[in-house]
Amino acid sequence: MKKAIAGFLLICCSVSLHAQDKFYNTFSRINTEVQQHSPVYNNLKQASTTIGHRLTGSPNGAKAEEYAYQLLQSYGYQVKYQPFEVESWSRLTNLTKIGELSNNLKEVKTVALAHSPVKASVTAEVVDVGNGLAADYQRDGVQVKGKIALVYLGVLSGSAAGTPSLHRSEKTALAIENGAVGVIIINTVKNNVLLTGTASVTGKLIAIPAVCIGLEDGLKIKTALTSGKQMASLEMTNFSGLIKARNVIATLKGKDLPSEKIVVGGHLDSWDLATGAIDNGIGSFAVMDMARTFKKLQLKTRRTLEFVLFMGEEQGLLGSKAYVAEAIKAGNLQKVKFMLNYDMTNDPKGAAASRKEMQELFSAWGTDMAKLDTGYKNLFRAGAGLHSDHQPFMLQGIPTGGSFGGKLPNNAGQFYHSNGDDFALVDEQGLKNTVRYGAMLSYALADTKEIPVQKQSDQELKQFLQDSGLELPLKIAGDWRWNKETDGKY
Repeated sequence: MKKAIAGFLLICCSVSLHAQDKFYNTFSRINTEVQQHSPVYNNLKQASTTIGHRLTGSPNGAKAEEYAYQLLQSYGYQVKYQPFEVESWSRLTNLTKIGELSNNLKEVKTVALAHSPVKASVTAEVVDVGNGLAADYQRDGVQVKGKIALVYLGVLSGSAAGTPSLHRSEKTALAIENGAVGVIIINTVKNNVLLTGTASVTGKLIAIPAVCIGLEDGLKIKTALTSGKQMASLEMTNFSGLIKARNVIATLKGKDLPSEKIVVGGHLDSWDLATGAIDNGIGSFAVMDMARTFKKLQLKTRRTLEFVLFMGEEQGLLGSKAYVAEAIKAGNLQKVKFMLNYDMTNDPKGAAASRKEMQELFSAWGTDMAKLDTGYKNLFRAGAGLHSDHQPFMLQGIPTGGSFGGKLPNNAGQFYHSNGDDFALVDEQGLKNTVRYGAMLSYALADTKEIPVQKQSDQELKQFLQDSGLELPLKIAGDWRWNKETDGKY
C-alpha cells in the first residue's frame, strides 16, 4: 500500500512539475519578448500626444477606438467593434460661489461631476454631512432637504473604526435621497487638486448639480460652518445626448476548448481633464500589448482568449455592461469562465481573484514568475470590489481577478481623475511589468487543464456579495436584485 501511495504521489508530482515546466518555458519567452521588444510605452506616448483625452462619446473617444482597432489589427488579429448607445456627457460652464450672505458670495474653484444636469442654477444653505453616509443624515440637527450637502470624498480623520468609504456616486445618491438640492464633494488630495468622475450610480443624468472642490477650500467651508451659516451658489451648463460608442475586441481562438472563454479587459476611455495616461492608459495599453505578445510568440491556449478594450467605464461601466448584456441576450455568457481586469494596474507583485479558491493555482504560477524576476513577490489577494469593468461579470457570478500589488508611478494616485493625469507620470518598466506578468497570468489561466472555480449560483452569489460587504453599495446603486419577496430571482 505504501508503495502504491508513493507511486501515486510521484505521478502527481511529475504531472505538476511537467505543467509548471511547460508554463515556465512559455513564461520565459513572454518575459524576453516584452522586456526586449515591447512598444507599449511608445504606443501610449503616441496616443497621449496625438489623441489626448479619450472621453466616451467625444471625437477623441472615437479616435481612441479607431487607434485600438488598427493597432490590434496590425498585430494580426481579426478585430471587431461592439457598438452600444451611450448617454454622452461633457462639461460646458461651471461657476461656484460660497459665503455668509447670498448677495455677497465669492467664487471658488470647482469642477462639475459627470452626469450633473444639463442646466442648473441653485442657491441654498450649505450643510456639512461629514462622510456623506446614511448615518450622517440621521444625526441630530442635520436637515438637508432643500439645502446643499457638503460631503467628504473618503473617510474623515477621526471617524469610527470600520467606517465604510462609499463611491462619490453613492454619496450623491444618498444626498438626493435625503432631499439635497446640490452636492459639494471635498477631494482628499492636497494643494486643491480637483477631481472629476461620475456622480451617477446609473450612468444617467442626476437631478441636482454636483461639484468637486479642493481639499483646502473644502475644509475652510467645514470650519466656517462650525461658527455660522454658509450659503452657496451652483451654476452650470453641460451637454448630454445619446450617441454611439464601441468596445474593441480581439479574439485568440482556443485549440482544445474554444467554447470556453477568458476575457482580458481594461477600459480605454478616460475623463477629459487630461490625457488619462494612468487612468486607464497603463491598463488598456498593457492589455493590447499582451495581445501583441501572444501573436508575436504564436502562443496557443486550450481556451479562447478575448482581449477587450471597454469604453464608457468612467460614465458607469457602460461598455462592460453592454458586453455582458449582449452575451446574455445571445445565450452565451456561460462561455466566459473568468474575467481578468486591468484598471490602473502598474508594476504588479502578485495576482488577485474574487474567489479564494484560486490561490493555490495563482501562487504556483507565481512561483515560476518569481524565478524570472525576484521583483515579483508572488502575493495573492482574494476579495471583491466595485466600480470597474469586472463588476458586471462578477454580478453574474463569473470569477474575476487580475494582477495587483504594485504602486502607481511618480505618486500618480493623487492625480486620479484630475488635470494632472498625463503621460509624464508613466514609468516604462512598471508598464512593461504589467504586460509581462499579465500575459503570463492570462496564458496560464487560458491553458490550464482545469479552473477550480465556476460561475456561482444565484444564492451563492448573494451570499458572496454579502460576505464581501457589497450589499449596501449595491442597494444604493439599485443593483441589488434580491429582496424578501423575490429572493433568488432576477
